Amino acid sequence: MKMARQINIKKIKEKTSRMSLTLALSIFVFIILLSAIGLTALGLWLLTKAGVIVDINGELQLGQVILFMSLISLIIGGVSVFFSSRLPLKPVNEIINKMNRLAAGDFKTRLKFGDTMSAHPAVKELTASFNTMAAELENTEMLRNDFINNFSHEFKTPIVSITGLANLLEAGDLTEEQRIQYAHAIKEESLRLSYMASNVLILTKIESQTILTGVSRFNLSEQVRAAVLLLEEKWTSKNIDLLLDFDEYLIEANEEMLKQVWINLIDNAVKFVPRCGTVELEVMDAGENLCVKVSNTGSEIPPEKQERIFAKFYQADESHATQGNGIGLAIVKSIVELHHGKISLNSGNGMTAFTVVLPKKATRYHT
Repeated sequence: MKMARQINIKKIKEKTSRMSLTLALSIFVFIILLSAIGLTALGLWLLTKAGVIVDINGELQLGQVILFMSLISLIIGGVSVFFSSRLPLKPVNEIINKMNRLAAGDFKTRLKFGDTMSAHPAVKELTASFNTMAAELENTEMLRNDFINNFSHEFKTPIVSITGLANLLEAGDLTEEQRIQYAHAIKEESLRLSYMASNVLILTKIESQTILTGVSRFNLSEQVRAAVLLLEEKWTSKNIDLLLDFDEYLIEANEEMLKQVWINLIDNAVKFVPRCGTVELEVMDAGENLCVKVSNTGSEIPPEKQERIFAKFYQADESHATQGNGIGLAIVKSIVELHHGKISLNSGNGMTAFTVVLPKKATRYHT
C-alpha cells in the first residue's frame, strides 16, 4: 500500500513538472505575441504623430489603421518568431542530434543543457532518461563485444587443439604412449566442447522461461551437501578445508535447477581457492526467504569486474588460465531470477562470497 502511494506521488510529480514545462513554453509564446502587439501599437502611435495616417480633419482613418496594423504585425511577428523560435527549438535540435549520434553507434554521447534549463524538473527527467538509455546501450554493446570475443575464444581453442592432435595421429610415427596421450587429449577437448554446448543450451532454455515449472518441496540443506559430494574429487585434490555447518531447511522450488546453482557456485569456489585454502557454505533462515552463501579464500574480484561477472562467457580471469567458460554464473543468475530470488557478490579482504536469497515458497508455478 505504501509503495503504491509512493508510485502515485511520483507520477503526480512527473505530470506536474511536465505541465509546468508546457506552461512555460506557452508563456514564452504569449510574451512574443504581446511584444508584437506592443511594437505594432508603438509603430502606430509614431505614424500617427508623424501625420501619416490622419485625414483632413486630423482624425484616424479606420482602413489605414487596419492596413498598417496588419502589415506591421506581420513584419514584427515574423521577425520575432524567426529569432525567438531558436531558443525553444535549440534543446529540441540538441536532442535530435544526440539521438542521431546514438543511432550511428556513438553510445558514449550524453545529453546536457545549460544550468538554467537543467534546473527545471521536466528537463532533469528528460536528461536523466536519455543518459540512462545511452549508458544502457553502451553497456549492452560492451557485453555483446565481450560475448562474441569470449565465445570465439572458448570454442576455437579446443577445436584448434583437436585438429592439431588429429594431424599428429594421422601422420603416424608415434609411440604407443604418445598415441594414447594424444587420443586422451582429444577426448578431453571434445568433452569440453560438449560441456560448453550443453551449458549454452541450458542457458538459452532458462532465459526463454517466464514461469517457473516443476516445483516441489524438498530439503535444501541436503541438496547443498549432495552438491559438495559430487565435487569431492575436485576439492580433495587441492586439500581444501571445507566448512559446512547449517540446520535443515525446506524450500519450494525446481529441484533440478537449484541443484545446478549449487554445483556451479561450489565448483567456482573450488576452482579459484588456492591449495589448502578454505571454502565455506552457509544456509540461513531470513524470514520468508532462505539465504545460501558460498565463500572462498584467495584472490579477490576487482570492483570494475564485479558488475560483469554474471555476463555470458565473461571471465574475471581474462588470461583464461583457469578452467571454465564463463557460462556457469550466467546460468546461476538466470535460475535464481526465475525463482524470484536475488544473487549478490562480495569480494574483499582475501575473501570472495556469492550470496543467493530465495523465497521459501513459490508463489506462481506449474507442476
